[in-house]
Order: sequence, then C-alpha cells, then structure tokens
Amino acid sequence: MSDPNNDQASKQALSYRPFTTGDIGAAHALTTGLNWPHRADDWRFVADAGTGFVAEDASGVIGTALCWKYGRDTASLGMVIVAPEQQGRGIGRKLMELLLEELGDRTTLLHATPAGKPLYEKLGFREIGTLHQHQGAAFHPPLVSLPPGERLRPLGSNDTPRLIEMASRASGLDRSALLPSLLDVAGGIALDRDGELLGFALYRRFGRGYAIGPVVAPDSDDSSRAKALISHWLALNAGVFVRIDTPGDSGLSDWLEGLGLARVDTVVKMARNGTLAVDGEVRQFGIINQAVC
Repeated sequence: MSDPNNDQASKQALSYRPFTTGDIGAAHALTTGLNWPHRADDWRFVADAGTGFVAEDASGVIGTALCWKYGRDTASLGMVIVAPEQQGRGIGRKLMELLLEELGDRTTLLHATPAGKPLYEKLGFREIGTLHQHQGAAFHPPLVSLPPGERLRPLGSNDTPRLIEMASRASGLDRSALLPSLLDVAGGIALDRDGELLGFALYRRFGRGYAIGPVVAPDSDDSSRAKALISHWLALNAGVFVRIDTPGDSGLSDWLEGLGLARVDTVVKMARNGTLAVDGEVRQFGIINQAVC
C-alpha cells in the first residue's frame, strides 16, 4: 500500500517551467524510452524553432510539450510527451493548457495518436484529416515522366523567397521563419519550367535515417510532379532508410507502398480555432514532420 504522505510530497514536487536548450538531453531520453526515432539533433531543430514547457519532479524532466508560431494567426504544437510511469497524473493536460495559453486564439494544428485524441478533443481540437507515415530501405523508385518543358534541378540560394511563398500557400502556415532554418540542414531539388519554380522537395537527416519533406507541387489527377520529386531522392539513396509523412488525401500512399515504403502508422490531423486557408493549385504532398507540420 502506498504511503499517503509520500504521494502528497510527490504531487507537491511536480512543477512546470519553460523548455530550454539544456533540456534537450532529457527530452531525447524521453523519446528514446518510447522508441521514438528522434535524435538529439532532431530535438534541437524543433526546439530552436519554437517554444514550450517541461514538467519535472525530483527525478528530473518527466514531460515535454512544444509549439511553433507562424506569423500572427497560426501555429502548431507537438512533442507532447509524458514518461510512461508518470502518466495518469494530469501532466499531459497541464502541459497542453500551458501551450494553449501561450498560443491564444491562433488557429493551431497538431497530429494526434489514438491515445492523445480524446484529450485534444476536450481541449477544443477537431479532426480535419489524416497523415500516413511511410518508411523503408528496400524501395524501387520508377522513372516518372514530367510534362513537356518541365525539369528537375538543384535548388539555388535565389530560390528561397519563392520556396517560402510556395510552402506557405501549400500548408496554410507562414513559412518565412522556419523554411530558411530547414534549408540549413536539408538538401533540395526544384521542379522548374522555363526558369519558373513550380515545386520542390527537401531531404535531410532524421531519426534512423533520412526524411523527405516538405514536398510541394502543383495539384493534378495523377500527382506526377510530386512523384517525380520523391522518386528523385529515392533513386539517389537506394538502400538508405527513408521516411515520408504524407496527407491521407494526397493519393500517394498506395504508390509509396508499391515502391517498398510501407505504411507503418496513421495519425489524425486536428485543428483548433478554425481551419487553414490553403491554395488549391499547389499542395503539400509531404510534410516537414508531425510537430511543425
């Protein structure tokens, strides 16, 4: 039987404070304990781009939650983690409440696991879509034909303003701050027609290997442009472990599975305080990651 005095002392010892870069090691240990793939460098990228909170007791950091603000009106949140042995104490809910207070009335996105969805619904989030996670190393990328006059080329430094514009239109999130930071750690390929940048895909280290995303391209019935951008990176990295997270309505999941990139998980995309305004002509076929969207 537990000692009521010790239980009370444990509750009193629980505290919350802002996340700092000094917490990255402890946060990485939490994700490692849950078999999440994130490296310390992956944590550092998302922490540098956003803000957040930790829960701690006498043993150290036992919970985390981060958020990212995009312009004046939108945001996303993620990395909401509570150590398994500490769950059931209301820590996750308190961390979420701190984030929502920080974000105010911004339209906010998150990707929810089945375990987290009930809490998020109670806090005002509603389901707006799904996201499929694909990964693998034994894939067979095809050669995808592009429309006449279109080609793939390396990204150049002069492309950055156009990349920000396209990524913002496709996601509904202001990418002016996040995308330049992402370009510092990622390689990129552009879809070009007569000098006009039509789409792009980035490729970077992440988790157990590499991640493709974001993938932004004009919408079409066959998604050929998005497939060409993805196939480019796969063809260059045969045998390398690769992950891509693609919206459930992108139409790419069956194609990716056919290439050997198995669908290993599906999560729910949720929004609070409205929905995002996205461009119907260009769309995001692959996201950056489930936290920053």
